[in-house]
Amino acid sequence: MTRTKRRTRRTLQVTGAGVAALMALSACGSSDSDASSSSASSSSSSPELSGTVTVFAAASLKESFTALGKEFEEEHPGTKVTFNFGGSDTLAASITGGAPADVFASASPKTMAIVTDAKDNATEPVTFVRNQLEIATLPGNPDKVASLKDLTKSSLKVVLCDRTVPCGAAAQKALDAAKLKLTPVSFEQDVKAALTKVELKEADAAVVYKTDVHAAGDKVEGVDFPESADAINDYPIALLKDAPNAAAAKAFIALVQSADGQKVLSEAGFLKP
Repeated sequence: MTRTKRRTRRTLQVTGAGVAALMALSACGSSDSDASSSSASSSSSSPELSGTVTVFAAASLKESFTALGKEFEEEHPGTKVTFNFGGSDTLAASITGGAPADVFASASPKTMAIVTDAKDNATEPVTFVRNQLEIATLPGNPDKVASLKDLTKSSLKVVLCDRTVPCGAAAQKALDAAKLKLTPVSFEQDVKAALTKVELKEADAAVVYKTDVHAAGDKVEGVDFPESADAINDYPIALLKDAPNAAAAKAFIALVQSADGQKVLSEAGFLKP
C-alpha cells in the first residue's frame, strides 16, 4: 500500500470517529432537553400546594376530618389544615358574617343553603356522606333503654341537640315519625356537646349520630331505633368562593371524595352518599 493511500485511510477513520462522537453528543443533548421539557410540563400540570387550608366542618366530622387533615399534610408537604368544628348553623352564620374559610362541610343541605343562598358565597355543594341517628346511653345501658319511646320516661334525663342544629332537626323528625313528645333536660348547640353530657354522666341518654357513638368507644353504649331511618342526614361539602387558598381547598375536597377519604369516613360509621 502506498504512503498516500495509508494517509487517506487514516483520515477517513478519524473523520468517522468524529462524526460518531458528534452524533452521540447530539443524542445526549436531545435526551436531556426532552427530559427537562417533560419535567417542566409535569411540574406545570400539577403545581405544588402550600399554605394553610381552613375548613369549617360539622362537629360530627371531627375525628374523621382530623385524620384526613393529617393525611393531606403528609401528601402535600408545606401545607397545613386547620379546622373549626361546631354546629353547622353556627358555622354557616360565621361564614356569611365574613369569617375567612376555604371549605365548608355541613351536616345538612339546609344549613349549607344558609351559605350558598347568601351572596353567592360557595360553589355547588356535593354530598359526600350520610349519617344516621342512634341513642347514646350510659355504659352497660343501666336504664334498659331499648327504643325511642323509652326516652319519654319521666325518670330519665335526656339531652337533645337544639332544633336549629342538623342532629336536633333529625331527632325531632324521628320523634314526629314515631308520634312521640320528648322534653329534654337541655338542648345543646352541637352533637358533641350532647354526647359529652352522657359521657360525664350528667344525662342518662342523648340522641346523637352513630358516628359519635362510635367515636366515644366504651364511654357510652349505642341503641338503634327504627325511626332513625326516617331522619338520615346528607352531608354536603363546598369550596367557598372567596377561599384564601382555593387550590389547596380543592385538593382537600378531592381527598374527602376519594376512595381513601371515603374509607376513613366509612370506618368512622358514616354511610355512603
